[in-house]
Amino acid sequence: MAQQLREPRPVGTPAQSLSGGAAGIALLHIERAATGLAGWQDAHDWLAAATQDELSIGASACLYHGAPALAFALHPAHQPGYGPAQAVLDEGVAAVTRDRLNAAYQRLARGDRPALAEFDLISGLTGLGAHVWRRDPGGDLAKEVLAYLVALTEPVDGLPGWWTMSSARRAANEPLGGHGNNGMAHGICGPLAFLALTARDGLVVHGQLEAIGRICAWLDDWQQDHHGDPWWPEMVTLTELQDGQSAQPGPLRPSWCYGTPAIARAQQLAALATGDTARRRTAESALTGCLNDPHQLRRIVDRGLCHGTAGLFMTVNAFADDALAPHDLPLLRVAELLLDSPSAADTPPGFLTGSAGYGLALHSLAHRATPATSWDACLLLR
Repeated sequence: MAQQLREPRPVGTPAQSLSGGAAGIALLHIERAATGLAGWQDAHDWLAAATQDELSIGASACLYHGAPALAFALHPAHQPGYGPAQAVLDEGVAAVTRDRLNAAYQRLARGDRPALAEFDLISGLTGLGAHVWRRDPGGDLAKEVLAYLVALTEPVDGLPGWWTMSSARRAANEPLGGHGNNGMAHGICGPLAFLALTARDGLVVHGQLEAIGRICAWLDDWQQDHHGDPWWPEMVTLTELQDGQSAQPGPLRPSWCYGTPAIARAQQLAALATGDTARRRTAESALTGCLNDPHQLRRIVDRGLCHGTAGLFMTVNAFADDALAPHDLPLLRVAELLLDSPSAADTPPGFLTGSAGYGLALHSLAHRATPATSWDACLLLR
């Protein structure tokens, strides 16, 4: 996989995209170089390709696009000559993050509902927070993002503070009255994972544990049962909230982005941060039931990190490291799913849905170790 991606080339996505562009593809070569499997030239070439256009620090800049995306990719590449670029990128990321925080607090003051892109992992402040915490674990900017996420969880007019009127992109028609999004990529489980990971690491701001509790209480209210095992709907509409029940007939694909595995991982992290053994058991039951259900596993039809076998593999392996009963998780089955994933002629080369992300998951499987460069921090798995 790495050999196929050695030479930088146009990939049909902005080069400064972590999702599908050169910045994300560089992560595969950086991980290989950091573990001694390759030299640094391929990584350098892809990082250079990622800077072919002026890097964005505007409204579109986020963990997966622009200066923050390149800063995330460059962080573990401790090579001579990268220092000045990293310093400039740090300044850009700090400016982007503070601008987004200011806009979010202005929105809060108006009493408006947030857009998903204000707070989520892919486009919002949770993703920016994940990077600045990785870069400066005890820094003030990470604390400011955490304080904002605490404010986000405060109820507003009887609805969760993260209730949004913006597009869920998960339904044929936009739900009237907005929705509560439960996903890891675009929903409240991204903030939950970030709040929990930082708390577990000892970085706690005022109200952080209470915010974790509010999100967990919401997930408890929407916990469903499938053959005796828990699962959660991808989103909750106003009609469902008023009816007190989900219209989603059962668990969908077991993906990182929206599925049971990542929602369970976020709750496992919350349980570890708060010492909630019962929640740890619930999360393990949810994941084990999901992985033992052939009907759910057959819903995965691609290799990618976002909603394919690579994302499932990375999520399950992070989960297993903290499980009460890791031997109950069918880890071999998940590894076989990863290895047996069929290739497709139209598979993109990028990180989130393409070959580079799949290659990184294969690298983790081969080494039986956590990523040396912590590239999976952009998935908020550990």
